[in-house]
Amino acid sequence: MNPFRFDLRIQAFALTAALLSGCAAGPDYKPPASVAPPAFHHGGTNAPASTANAEAMDVSAWWTVFHDATLDSLILEAASTNLDLRVASARILEARALRMGSRAGWFPGVNAGGSYSRTRPSENTVGGRNLKAFHIPLETDNFSAGFDMSWELDLFGGTRRAVEAATADAAASVEARREVLVSVLAEVGLSYLDLRGYQRQLQVAQGNLKAQERTLQLTRDRFKAGLTSELDTARSEAQVALTRAQIPPFEDGVERASHRLAVLLGQPPGALHSRLDPLAAIPSAPPAIPVGLPSDLLRRRPDVRRAERELASATARVGVATSDLFPKFFLTGAAGLQSLDSSDFFNAGSRNWSLGPSLKWPIFSAGRIRQNIQAQKAREQQAALRYEQVVLRSLEEVENALVSFGKEQERFRSLNDAERATRRASALALDQHQAGLVDFLTVLEAERSLLATQDEQARSERALGQDLIRLYKALGGGWRPDP
Repeated sequence: MNPFRFDLRIQAFALTAALLSGCAAGPDYKPPASVAPPAFHHGGTNAPASTANAEAMDVSAWWTVFHDATLDSLILEAASTNLDLRVASARILEARALRMGSRAGWFPGVNAGGSYSRTRPSENTVGGRNLKAFHIPLETDNFSAGFDMSWELDLFGGTRRAVEAATADAAASVEARREVLVSVLAEVGLSYLDLRGYQRQLQVAQGNLKAQERTLQLTRDRFKAGLTSELDTARSEAQVALTRAQIPPFEDGVERASHRLAVLLGQPPGALHSRLDPLAAIPSAPPAIPVGLPSDLLRRRPDVRRAERELASATARVGVATSDLFPKFFLTGAAGLQSLDSSDFFNAGSRNWSLGPSLKWPIFSAGRIRQNIQAQKAREQQAALRYEQVVLRSLEEVENALVSFGKEQERFRSLNDAERATRRASALALDQHQAGLVDFLTVLEAERSLLATQDEQARSERALGQDLIRLYKALGGGWRPDP
């Protein structure tokens, strides 16, 4: 056969493959239509909905609104040392490696090989008797070395769809890490507010305990002077004991929050005690934040972005499955050296080669290919429904966070008013008891009311900051998009 004509056939085959490679099996991906409402139902706290929805603030560094240097340092350290984040980063590397591996289908595979064998046929066979009759040695050597190549031409886009799916998976892994980042930083903020809240409650309990111990000493002095009964002394002792009993749970809460923060920063429990022991005020929350539009939320929340990429991957895998319906074309070849004697192994006469196209087309597979296509379409439908579900849950989280933040602000203002009133009532009750105008039970009730109000005030102040952190988390705050 004329080698020139054979080369022309190969070139024509490759040209045809290149023209057909513009086709890709399966559906082309289209981003899902937005299902977000035009505005949040609870558009903002302490601000008109239209104003709060007009422009969203930058929530990528939400912790800075608390103006707490310790919180800032904990957040920044957790962003680089948290173990969950490091696991998520490793998953990104895994997904990117798989994506690069999926591109290998675009290139030919080349293998090198070599072998040596020594054979001896039986003398009692036809072949053995013929060799013996012509005085040809029965034992022979066989040396072989060379390369073989196989190249699947991606005529119907199966490999291209696989690369699309792997690319979407890699992007989804990036969004998954951002999702972990948002959760971890929010957890650091919540745990820090737990710590400061328990410290504040402990401080309130200890302050009230000292005041009640002074009242107890005063009651004992009055009892010794015959100015009051032993019943007042017993009641005062009971009040002091009850207040002292509230202190251990607050100390336990401080320790637990400190341990939690240490683990979030990738350190053993107890590593942050010296750093967090100094008392500090509960970080105060700003009165209101602009939350922007729901459409901004869909672009910002990593879980929504991840669900969208997973839908893109599932759509591309429908194309991968569909490509199995079509024939697969291969260009294969081999070249090497083969000889019976090592002395002439590298001579020109030892060369051998082959080159040519091949075709593989599944004619009967008992419905396996079409059922696989249906399965991939079902997975695509599941991914689309998951995307809608994630969007609705994100909207729900924002609405709930807005309500909680607003209602806790109302509660905190009322508790501030109540604390001022109960403090004044407690001082008046003690003064009037010393003047003999009210009984001692009134003093005890006033002290109990003051302690309860101050404790609720500390709880509310902590809850207010935590509700704001949950709102920032619901808005997808804690990461900055790449420029």
